[in-house]
Amino acid sequence: MFTTLITPAALAAHTGHPDWVLLDCRFDLTNPDAGAAQYAAGHLPGARYVHLDHDLSGDKTGSNGRHPLPTIDEMAARFGRVGVGPGVQVVLYDGDIGMYAARAWWMLRYLGHDAVAVLDGGYARWVAEGHGVTTDLPATTARIFTPAPRAGWRLSVSEVQSGVEGVLVDARSPERFRGINETLDPVGGHIPGACNYFFQQNLTPEKTFKSPDDLRAQWTTLLGGRPASDVVMYCGSGVTACHNLLSMEVAGLSGARIYPGSWSEYCADRSRPVET
Repeated sequence: MFTTLITPAALAAHTGHPDWVLLDCRFDLTNPDAGAAQYAAGHLPGARYVHLDHDLSGDKTGSNGRHPLPTIDEMAARFGRVGVGPGVQVVLYDGDIGMYAARAWWMLRYLGHDAVAVLDGGYARWVAEGHGVTTDLPATTARIFTPAPRAGWRLSVSEVQSGVEGVLVDARSPERFRGINETLDPVGGHIPGACNYFFQQNLTPEKTFKSPDDLRAQWTTLLGGRPASDVVMYCGSGVTACHNLLSMEVAGLSGARIYPGSWSEYCADRSRPVET
């Protein structure tokens, strides 16, 4: 069972396996139609496409962030429609760095499905290592997905605003953390008391994840002796925070939680305090 990362070579050995489900998560925050167009132009054999806005997010109210989580029942129904169910190994990929795939990875783990992994290096590495792609649309066999959501894995905005007893980690770039050049949300800055760990620190220059030892060293420095269970992740809209969660799992540091509404939900109420 693969539970964090998988290489193209390991995935290729299971191409066409009836109990493996491959999901293409490519997306572009500035062009929401780009991922579907990329999928139509070529994707891994057998892959189904899942859209960040339509499949991996719920309805927006104007106050719950840019990518609010769907309800438990909605998530279960959507994953079931693309073939996820008991005994299924799920593999997720996006263009290269895994930021969108990590969102789906965390959602499935939160729902109790442990056999889920991100393709390290994504579509780009798959192609670079000589594996084939297709434009054929796969036949999809729906399955019954019975969720078993894990208590305590996610925090609400009220829980965050009342004060996190632990380490609140912002996954956005240092500039956005400081409130500089904010282009996605109406308010710049960060949640008071948060520290910054830009998710791209998890990656090598080749856009694959660093080794478990390197990631463990980075997180251990940030934690300063505190356990992983003290960590609460957030980002702009609950996407790249999942990349940090995945990197901690790769490092063997389990137990961190997430505030999925993240900055876009938090700053929607202008009365909430902000730091820059």
